[in-house]
Amino acid sequence: MVDGTLLSTLLLVLGAGALFGGAELLVKGAGNLALGLGLRAATVGVTVIAFATTAPELFVAILGALDVSSDVGFGTVVGSNIANIALVLGISALIRPLSISDAMMRRHVPFMVLAAVLLPVLALDGRIGKLEGGILLAVLAGFTGYLLHTVNSSPAAAEMAEGSQDEITVRDVAFVLAGLVTLLVGSRWLISGGSSLLLAMGVSEFVVGMTVLALGTSLPELAASAVGAARGETEFTVGNVVGSNIYNIVAVLGLLAVAVPITVTDSMLRFELPLVVAFTLVLVGMMWRGRRLTRVDGAALVISYAVFVRFLFA
Repeated sequence: MVDGTLLSTLLLVLGAGALFGGAELLVKGAGNLALGLGLRAATVGVTVIAFATTAPELFVAILGALDVSSDVGFGTVVGSNIANIALVLGISALIRPLSISDAMMRRHVPFMVLAAVLLPVLALDGRIGKLEGGILLAVLAGFTGYLLHTVNSSPAAAEMAEGSQDEITVRDVAFVLAGLVTLLVGSRWLISGGSSLLLAMGVSEFVVGMTVLALGTSLPELAASAVGAARGETEFTVGNVVGSNIYNIVAVLGLLAVAVPITVTDSMLRFELPLVVAFTLVLVGMMWRGRRLTRVDGAALVISYAVFVRFLFA
């Protein structure tokens, strides 16, 4: 038993580390490739990079659904969104108060709220299947098209495009391939280690996804946001989380539902899914008030996350 526990813990730690490293490689390689193909730097930031940072959730959710159950994959998406808001932004705001731009409030935050509200609405009949997945992917296409339009029509974006095109190199392709392979391996390690540890303790598969797997997949966002806050790049920190939460639902959950239909229990509809909406609305309220997240806001978010996790294991 001890040996099994140690092995599961080791796989959990190695998996989380591999997810972080794989995401870094994928972001770097994909961003350079996109610039080499002539995409504007601002466009790359809101599309290629935003989607690449969601790759850990995508790999863990789909592999977890296929290897264990759809509850694991669904729990990973739900838990990752809550962790991004309460833990990632909370810790970042404790490091440095985070400024919120008017453009962020107008362009991106409404889509984050829409995605959060769509989650329980689409699950009202107790199932998120191919139809609901298709609806989410349609929202993804609309969101991406909207971002491309707003970024490419911006005069500032046109100025940023000057000199942004680079040559495509073998190293960038290697980064993308290495990142994808590392994410695949890391996802399997994280799922194996985390699920073995918690399932042995009698924890449900949905809670496994919401906690240990969600935390593992949120590591890239946490690292990037914390470093951004420490450097004073607070708008990047907020944008990273807002974009990730949108893509988690409309892209990751959309693809997951198309691949593996998800059964939603009454308890999920009463507690976990409304919590995603509640955390999102609380965050929007904090952001709206003074266009910043203060250290007090950060402390409140981190404490709320601790209470949430404690309640899950009560």
